[in-house]
Amino acid sequence: VSVCESAATPTILNELNWTQSLERVFIENSREDPSLRWQVFGSATGVTRYYPATKWRAPNKIDLYDVRRRPHDWFLMKTSVIEMLDTLSDDDYVNVARFNEKAYAVVPCFTTLVQANIKNKKIFKEAVMNMQAKGTTDYKTGFQFAFDQLLNETSAPRANCNKMIMMFTDGGEDRAQDIFEKYNWPNKTVRVFTFSVGQHNYDVTPLQWIACANKGYYFEIPSIGAIRINTQEYLDVLGRPMVLAGERAKQVQWTNVYQDALGLGLVITGTMPVFNLTTDGDSKNQLILGVMGVDIALNEIKELTPRYKLGANGYTFAIDPNGYVLLHPNLQPKVKKPVTLDFLDAELPDRSKEEIRRQMIDGKAGQRRIRTLVKSVDERYIDEVQRTYIWSPVEGTDYSLGLVLPSYSENHIKANLSDQILQVQCKYQGQANAKPRVSQCGMMCVFLREYCKDLELSNNNTEFLLNFIALMEKVTPDSKQCDNFLLHNLILDTGIIKELVDKVWKNKDLNTYGFMAVFAATDGGVTRVFPNKASETWEEDPEPFFASYYRRSLDNKGYMFRAPYQNDTIGILVSTAVDVTIGSRNLKPAGKMQLDVLPIRLSSQDLLCYLIDDGGFLVMSNQKDYLNKIGMFFGEVDATLFYALYNNSFYKRKQSYDYQSVCDPVPSSNTGAAPRGVFVPTIADVLNVAWWTSAAAWCVTFTSILKGHCLSLESRETSCVTVQTQFYFSNISSSYNILQDCDNCSRSIYCQYTSHIHSSKSLINKRVCFTDKETNTCETIATARYRKGTTTCFDYSVLVSTHAHFHLFILRNIPEYLQLIVYGLHNELCKLRPQE
Repeated sequence: VSVCESAATPTILNELNWTQSLERVFIENSREDPSLRWQVFGSATGVTRYYPATKWRAPNKIDLYDVRRRPHDWFLMKTSVIEMLDTLSDDDYVNVARFNEKAYAVVPCFTTLVQANIKNKKIFKEAVMNMQAKGTTDYKTGFQFAFDQLLNETSAPRANCNKMIMMFTDGGEDRAQDIFEKYNWPNKTVRVFTFSVGQHNYDVTPLQWIACANKGYYFEIPSIGAIRINTQEYLDVLGRPMVLAGERAKQVQWTNVYQDALGLGLVITGTMPVFNLTTDGDSKNQLILGVMGVDIALNEIKELTPRYKLGANGYTFAIDPNGYVLLHPNLQPKVKKPVTLDFLDAELPDRSKEEIRRQMIDGKAGQRRIRTLVKSVDERYIDEVQRTYIWSPVEGTDYSLGLVLPSYSENHIKANLSDQILQVQCKYQGQANAKPRVSQCGMMCVFLREYCKDLELSNNNTEFLLNFIALMEKVTPDSKQCDNFLLHNLILDTGIIKELVDKVWKNKDLNTYGFMAVFAATDGGVTRVFPNKASETWEEDPEPFFASYYRRSLDNKGYMFRAPYQNDTIGILVSTAVDVTIGSRNLKPAGKMQLDVLPIRLSSQDLLCYLIDDGGFLVMSNQKDYLNKIGMFFGEVDATLFYALYNNSFYKRKQSYDYQSVCDPVPSSNTGAAPRGVFVPTIADVLNVAWWTSAAAWCVTFTSILKGHCLSLESRETSCVTVQTQFYFSNISSSYNILQDCDNCSRSIYCQYTSHIHSSKSLINKRVCFTDKETNTCETIATARYRKGTTTCFDYSVLVSTHAHFHLFILRNIPEYLQLIVYGLHNELCKLRPQE
């Protein structure tokens, strides 16, 4: 049985009519500023107007809720709490507790209100879904716990705006009046909202009394479909004090980064509220009608940065007052949902970066050179490097912009050449419709960069090269339509590599050195492979700036070894950077590569010899049985030996979290009875148009919240947090001997560090041992990070009653039913009118 609501209500039709005049405004705005992308008006009732018009990208699958799949009340209650958690934004602080005869925080590590960020909400959701009903209940215990959390002085950060408690229940007679008299009356600084969950015959009068005696609201959630409806009516109440604040509330707000539903990619939106200022003696008519918004694509902002002048390891970034990145090379969300990636999660954090983040949030400018850790592009390696951080606030916004440079990128080569590109061209063969591989480039690959405005781009590299050469026959590199910096450096690099091929590589017998091939790559975007046949097995990224080997070679001295990821891949990649000194300035404009496939040969099969790289991956071995394990993490090959190397400080370990991972959902044992959840906007969403522009996306894409996992209609994958562990060389001596004991065996180990090739050689006797360690979950929960909260709070007007903004979620357990009280940072409503 499926039921669909009609959109043709009088309210919707009326808004469609009066908002039609906005089209003329949108058209005029586009004429004045052609760079404008989407212009949007989002109505509080759900009407959204976009300009320019486009076909809505709704999923093909229809998602309907079958009312015959009624969940138990306790599961519906948990679902309601999880949905309520999703209404909280990063400006909110929250806690969730359960109680029967006593009250407990559902997450023992959270002893006070914590920021309602994605990480903490995920922990809450998992704890709520694992709740079990037991014991008898006492409302007084639960409410006292809630008021203690909300009213007690604490050093923990808070929003300092509104306070609220929300209770979800399927029935009860207790009113806990003496608790309210002690903590909340007569000033009633904390609002209490009550939700009757499920279909039952209990008397709801006590719930109505609790809500309205504490300036709250009472709601009924009889089914899963009512969750969204009954958590959006509070918008009128929330918006009224803002409307009555007048011009003080008419401020441009900037959203977090999110995926545009209409194809712009990652965007931010500048928004401003639209008020109904009608004065007819009834303040209830003075409401937020909606929000106007303009989208800015992050790709357009990136185009304004001097990307290629910063080098492969230089970059720009920007953060907001919460410390979330607006721009960062590691900002690469894999699912279509709002992105809140902290600067310290986008990089490997340390104390220096924490201070840089704090100063940027405070709007200060500065510069600092630090030693820090960076993760490789392929996320297999960690390098300790030196970086210079420069930062400054962006005038007229709350953002702060940063620049990161390695020492060798503080200067760059500026070539001054004429039309020499045709002197180094060669003719390439390949199919225009073939896949873009370096083999199609023949001996040379030029990555697709926008060298000239009229250059016809193509994902096929051969076709791109032909288009490029054809254009160079018509224009000169000095043409105004071309990027002179990119083009002149391309000419310079192409000519240098051509000389390398003609005068060096062609005169060498690579087999004499045991090489399969040699390669060179440059900052100019050129990759050269020699001989031609080697390009057939070349699988590296054709853009040197995106290639892990290239970026790591720039940061390290000597040769970098990298074993193949797959066992059937031919050869071992070896790379090193080429230093160029001009005057007193050192630059690294190129890297060279070699492939070596010769294993170490030692006659004794009782003596194991390994070559392990700086990330702990097996590069070579004298044992034939281990040849198919080359490229594997050595901890999987020989756990005992690697543990000995780590335990003796030969390797250091760095553990980090990836907050942009995608995981398969965990299947449920009762998916047939699983409810279908819906997106509920946060308070921050209400006050800007972000959730309209990304979620009209959410409105047409329902999600399943069973066990805290999200299933979209477009994909069964969901966002998740994964733990990554990388190893890197410590400050070690050149060699040492150790005797490793394990149960009834011992192993004599000799290890030597070979600094010029960034690897270590280990010789051991042939025995096997095993070790294992466990971690404490609470140890992974980070402490609150520094942030700048909102500077204005529209929670009160003399014409309306006060409203709330803190929440505490309290879970009440009794055998027959489960009750939940929710408290933290947020505003809610009740169907009964509050006391003035």
